[in-house]
Amino acid sequence: MAKRSALGRGLGALLGDTPAMREPGEIHRMVGGNPAAVTEIPLAQIVPNPYQPRGSFDPEALQELADSIRTLGLIQPLTLRKTGPSSYQIISGERRFRAAQAVGLASVPAYIRKADDAAMLEMAIVENIQREDLDPLETALSFQRLIDECNLTQEAMALRVGKKRTTVANYLRLLRLPEEIQKALKTRQLSVGHAKVLLGVEDRALQCKLCENVVRNDWSVRQLEQKVQALSRKAEEKPAEAALPASFQALAQQLGSRFGGKVSIRRDAKGGSAITLRFDDERQVERFLEELNR
Repeated sequence: MAKRSALGRGLGALLGDTPAMREPGEIHRMVGGNPAAVTEIPLAQIVPNPYQPRGSFDPEALQELADSIRTLGLIQPLTLRKTGPSSYQIISGERRFRAAQAVGLASVPAYIRKADDAAMLEMAIVENIQREDLDPLETALSFQRLIDECNLTQEAMALRVGKKRTTVANYLRLLRLPEEIQKALKTRQLSVGHAKVLLGVEDRALQCKLCENVVRNDWSVRQLEQKVQALSRKAEEKPAEAALPASFQALAQQLGSRFGGKVSIRRDAKGGSAITLRFDDERQVERFLEELNR
């Protein structure tokens, strides 16, 4: 039995069921086991894909591609859909399109396909996932768009991209992380493995603090796990505070009312207690002193 690709049927299968549109001067090639037409299309007639999952393009990598195109030409055609008599929209290949613009090419080779908006989104996402160079947040957002805009369940979407449902679910969980951690993921200062550990921490402020330490001290995933485990043990070992009797609660309420500050009383397991008064501004401190002098 032939070994199945880890990415399932992929973009070739998505495109293979869609007949190519014939254009003047076309050259026939095979795509996904099916004949497809390659046509030279003027760059001026092409617009980017509004469903592009990639949020940013690495300028250095784009320049390297432009240098390659300048030397060898554009070897891999773009995939486009026709949107008018002389207008086209990119299904896949926006990085090649941008590099061709930088070089100053007048036209590029392209496959012309029929696709509605939902198919455009699916093709763009699958094509990018197959290249495996999206950052984790771009992948997670792409999965979320497939679910939201194509009305897919996680199971159905996992089948579309040829990944396990648990893998898809783990990527989607990244979108729950605080913005600071998402930014670290996007810039690859933090790995998906680090993010999975942080997702197990309920306190969002603590999540961000741990993320800062990972970036600053270059912690491995294992080191982060050990830190989280140590904090968890420390929290479990912390002695529980004794419940306050009604008289203590009444005292806190009277003090707060009299002095205009926020009062809290803590009592430890041995019976000792401490009163804390919190003042929001200098005026509350002055009022407290006035009441004491009376």
